[in-house]
Amino acid sequence: MSNSDLTTLLLLLLLLVALAQLLGYLFVKIRQPKVVGEIFAGVVLGPALLGRLHVASVSLPELSKHHAPLLDFVYWMGLLLLMFLSGAETKQLFSREERREVGWLAIVGTGVPFAIGLAWGPLLVSTAIAGPKGNKLSLVIILAVAVAVTSVPVISKIFADLKILHTRFARLVLGVAVLEDIVLWAALAVATAAAGTAVLVPRQIAYHLISTVAFFAVGLTLLPRAVKRINKSKFNVLARQAPVSYTLAVLLAYCVLAGLFKVNLVFAAFLAGFAVVHKKRRLFADALDAIGKVSFAFFIPIYFAIVGLKLDLVRAFSWRMLVLFLVGTCVIKLLSVALAGRLAGFRGLDLINLALTTNARGGPGIVLASVAFDAGIINTEFYTTLVLAAVITSQFAGVWLEYVLRRGWPLLRSDIQEPQVATGDVTVAA
Repeated sequence: MSNSDLTTLLLLLLLLVALAQLLGYLFVKIRQPKVVGEIFAGVVLGPALLGRLHVASVSLPELSKHHAPLLDFVYWMGLLLLMFLSGAETKQLFSREERREVGWLAIVGTGVPFAIGLAWGPLLVSTAIAGPKGNKLSLVIILAVAVAVTSVPVISKIFADLKILHTRFARLVLGVAVLEDIVLWAALAVATAAAGTAVLVPRQIAYHLISTVAFFAVGLTLLPRAVKRINKSKFNVLARQAPVSYTLAVLLAYCVLAGLFKVNLVFAAFLAGFAVVHKKRRLFADALDAIGKVSFAFFIPIYFAIVGLKLDLVRAFSWRMLVLFLVGTCVIKLLSVALAGRLAGFRGLDLINLALTTNARGGPGIVLASVAFDAGIINTEFYTTLVLAAVITSQFAGVWLEYVLRRGWPLLRSDIQEPQVATGDVTVAA
């Protein structure tokens, strides 16, 4: 890399992190989710606004394309670190006491919207949203996933910003979102294969699904026990002398192992967070705190800024399509989660909180749009609609949760019966 290339790359990172932090701060001041401000920073720097300006006869979007591999690395590091820290905080994601609630919310709250999308999709999809390689089957699958999906990265960031990652409410929502993501990646594999843009055959699709579920199960049970023993081993010099390096090594090892089995690395990073935290007490608390400070100061804001940078609002955009999609999918999702919540035993404000939060499409909604668009399944109008719907639903979820906390209302009624006791930088149930 030449000196000029390094200079322009550092300039891009400077603009991304500085504007993300600034707009994130301003959005918090006006009672908006900080993460939306960080995404908006990328939109501002994108082709719709400041991207039209030129630096040394080169536009910012052109610079970002030139440095795409390095920016992608920073992007993925931000995402993996976010999921790793989220996993460390939600260390009791699938406890026995919550499996019933998570089951109802996942099966009904996700299954019903997905089934409705599959049933009504053939009547709704048309050439108006199809890309050059989009056929009816692939379009129906994409639509069904778009109706049902819940964001793990964005919801995790909102929970972290509001300091509620440790709560039972966060564990329930993230538990449902993680299960939904397994369906998302499996459905995307089927959709891309159906569109003829992937080499995947039924056997490969089955392997992808089985390996993901198996890795997820092992990552919740056997791997944490193995890492726990390694943590306590007297031969583990790295853990004692360089705990931050060791903690990051656990994250990287999980990701490498997942990559070998062709499992999505986001799952691996999330599960790695469980491995370094014992369910009864926090191990490597100082290391996690140090990693969190650097991540939330640099890598994670840049990740969300790059998400916004990838949006091109100059291209074809339809207000009618956005409104119809947003209203229709939100009504289906909200009613389904409310029904699931009632079956799980929740009432009143609990149902509203769960429904609005799980309606946030966030990162997976954007990933879904990007993969479908790159595969030629959907056109630019529907791509923009999916991305904007993901941002809008995430923003509304963040605003609502901030309002509930500011009013002093409980996220779940059971929280009233579980007094919280502060222990250092973490709050746990007494």
